[in-house]
Amino acid sequence: MRLFSPFILIALLTTSVIAQPKKSTVTIPASGNGQRLARPKLVVGIVVDQMRYDYLYRYYDKFGTGGFRRMMDGGFNARNNHYHYAATYTGPGHAAVYTGSAPALNGIVGNDFYERNLGRLMYCAEDTSVSTVGNTGTAGKMSPRNLLVTTIGDQLKLATDGRAKVVGIALKDRGAILPAGHTANAAYWFDSKDGNFISSTFYQKELPQWVQAFNARKLPEQFITQKWEPTLAANQYAESTPDDEPYEASMAGEDKPVFPHSFAVQAGGLKYEPLRTSPYGDQITKEFALAAIKGEQLGQHDVTDMLCLSFSSPDYIGHAFGTHAVETEDNYIRLDRQLADIFAQLDATVGKGQWLAFLSADHGAVDAPGFLQMNRIPAGTRGYGDISDLVKSTLEKAYGPGQWVLSYINQQIYLNHTLLTEKKIAMQDVYELLRTVLLKQKAIVNVINLHNLGAEALPELQANLFRNVNHPNRSGDFYVMQPPGWIEGRSKGTTHGTVYAYDTHVPFLLYGWGIKPGQTLRRTHVHDIAPTITALLSLLEPSGCIGNPVEEAISK
Repeated sequence: MRLFSPFILIALLTTSVIAQPKKSTVTIPASGNGQRLARPKLVVGIVVDQMRYDYLYRYYDKFGTGGFRRMMDGGFNARNNHYHYAATYTGPGHAAVYTGSAPALNGIVGNDFYERNLGRLMYCAEDTSVSTVGNTGTAGKMSPRNLLVTTIGDQLKLATDGRAKVVGIALKDRGAILPAGHTANAAYWFDSKDGNFISSTFYQKELPQWVQAFNARKLPEQFITQKWEPTLAANQYAESTPDDEPYEASMAGEDKPVFPHSFAVQAGGLKYEPLRTSPYGDQITKEFALAAIKGEQLGQHDVTDMLCLSFSSPDYIGHAFGTHAVETEDNYIRLDRQLADIFAQLDATVGKGQWLAFLSADHGAVDAPGFLQMNRIPAGTRGYGDISDLVKSTLEKAYGPGQWVLSYINQQIYLNHTLLTEKKIAMQDVYELLRTVLLKQKAIVNVINLHNLGAEALPELQANLFRNVNHPNRSGDFYVMQPPGWIEGRSKGTTHGTVYAYDTHVPFLLYGWGIKPGQTLRRTHVHDIAPTITALLSLLEPSGCIGNPVEEAISK
């Protein structure tokens, strides 16, 4: 056997040491012994709006290696990750991912909800005390003030005395604002009227130069004149039903829900609204995220920065076409490429191994009832006002004229407590009356008294979902529970918002700095995401956090 000389061995060992990936450390000020705490340079949180867990595997073979599969194959996959409350909607989902909390604590019980202290419906991100930054419209009168707890970004800002940069980006205002939190440098969202990204005076008085420069590129104007053509040949969408199913909705100005799709002018002057229901919405979001990384120099500071990024178009597309449509599959193939572009840019600017990313969803979605019926699975639809009208007429018949119902929203009945007190009517009596009437209706399987959950005959798993959504001033009194496969308020496409697995089971992927590759099938929850990230960053968890770190994912 031929032996290496000592000089050659030394040279090889030296080369081997040099070739090892450099361990990234963003450092805090030196302690008394000169040691510094290692942290990633940048954390990127990604929420895909309306992404069911099974999409990761249904479309796996169509993904490239740089996006979803990069996270799945090289990171950590919590494969049995579920929401921990009943209101699986966009606002609550984004809030829960970044707070580790629940609507019962963080106050975001729906996209809209009845605020009893104000006596009116409240949008989750509305703030009438601020103004739009970026144009003269009203779409910027938003802030995180309705969120009652802190986020990951808030904890990062507090721990660094404000030196960390935290930025939120999405097409939807709530998808940018609620994740970024109270102390964020900025949140930006898309205004369909002029095609610009805007913000509010909650954050700043004017848009930074890099945002103005991005808006000046007029990307939406370029996309609005194009058509959405399928990426693949028609016979390659084997994971989807044929194009043009009767339960799919048509886009504005189109006669049928089939490719290619064009973008008609939207009523009300919202010229660029149709882009939301297309892959171009995700592409615009990606391009703006890349501009933010450069413009804010994210990951280039002596403390960890954070980018909160939400892709909203999958939700618009899912609502219109459903979970098995060619449009849905095509959009995820394209979104995978957008993620790959972002990750490649992070490698180039922040450095491989020096950034940490996590990905989840704000909720899932039910298969379109028409699709389920074609497969002989029980399903159906009802009008949104059906239950509300029945409840109002029942109470008026029993107790006389009056505004007995303040609102019916998020499948919850909000009663007029003042009127009930005035008439000396007990809440339990109203519950028993309405339960008797409602259970006689088709496709209502239960009526839950949110004031007395301990008395409900529910599986413990579901009972906890209702406990976690019950905020005294913002939740309703009774929850009307429909069976799986049933939706209200639309006859085509799909929606979400229930306690069933198709709405609660969402991805949780971790990749990059500090992550131990692997997977787990034990049940984790969305409230575990925030404490996992704060544990990795050695931060105090958010103030309303009720979850626990996913220890298996953390490299010791």
